[in-house]
Amino acid sequence: MAAANDDANANQDVLVLAQQVWQSVHGLAYAQLQLAALETQRAGLSLIAMLVASVFAILMLLGAYLGLQAAFVLTLVEQGLPASKVMLLLVAANLLAVLLCCRIVRHYSRYLRFPALLGQRPAHQKTTP
Repeated sequence: MAAANDDANANQDVLVLAQQVWQSVHGLAYAQLQLAALETQRAGLSLIAMLVASVFAILMLLGAYLGLQAAFVLTLVEQGLPASKVMLLLVAANLLAVLLCCRIVRHYSRYLRFPALLGQRPAHQKTTP
């Protein structure tokens, strides 16, 4: 009977220990989830602050760009060139810059299709763009 009591006490101790471990794991998991939620919230607020600052910087850069263009136009007009031709020259230069930007975007957009991974697929799975 003493052996049965010892087995029952040992089983009871194991059960109590398992419950304590479970409560400890549950508490740690809950704390980690709360920490992850707080970190996510802070990351979201940081992203918003970065976006607002970026928009402000872009607006300031645009103002500086327009100011430089105006100074360029005024300089060429003071040199005796007609204002209409200077404006056309400036528009043409801006359009060339836009064309260059479009070509760069088109070049790098190819990498968004994961060409290295698509190249490793079997021939019957390849799709035509």
